[in-house]
Amino acid sequence: MSEHDIIDIEPIDTRRGDSLRAWGWVSYILHLIVAVAAVVPGAQVSIGLLIIALVLDLVKKDEATGNWQASHFRWRIRTVLWAGVLYVVTFPLFLLFYLPGALAWLAISVWFLYRIVKGMVRMNAGRAVDA
Repeated sequence: MSEHDIIDIEPIDTRRGDSLRAWGWVSYILHLIVAVAAVVPGAQVSIGLLIIALVLDLVKKDEATGNWQASHFRWRIRTVLWAGVLYVVTFPLFLLFYLPGALAWLAISVWFLYRIVKGMVRMNAGRAVDA
């Protein structure tokens, strides 16, 4: 067992676990739509979907405390926050030269997509996602 393993502190009933899993899937799907659109040229979608998913995760994360699903809420929240910071930090590249900014944003978008897909695979397997 490693330091990143999450052990359920208190067992959660099946209904609560299924509810958290359903909300997790809704959030992952919203994140996935945004992530794919960020990588595919011309397929940009509204940042509103990402904000909805982030708010959903922030509201529901406390319900998952103490079980493996809590790691997924943290994973999605951190992914969005880090991506946001990276987009803001690299934005000046667009002001200097378009190509470096576009390449930086493409790299961030691919990283974002990778993290969402990795989380979805772990959620599907019923496993915590490592930080």
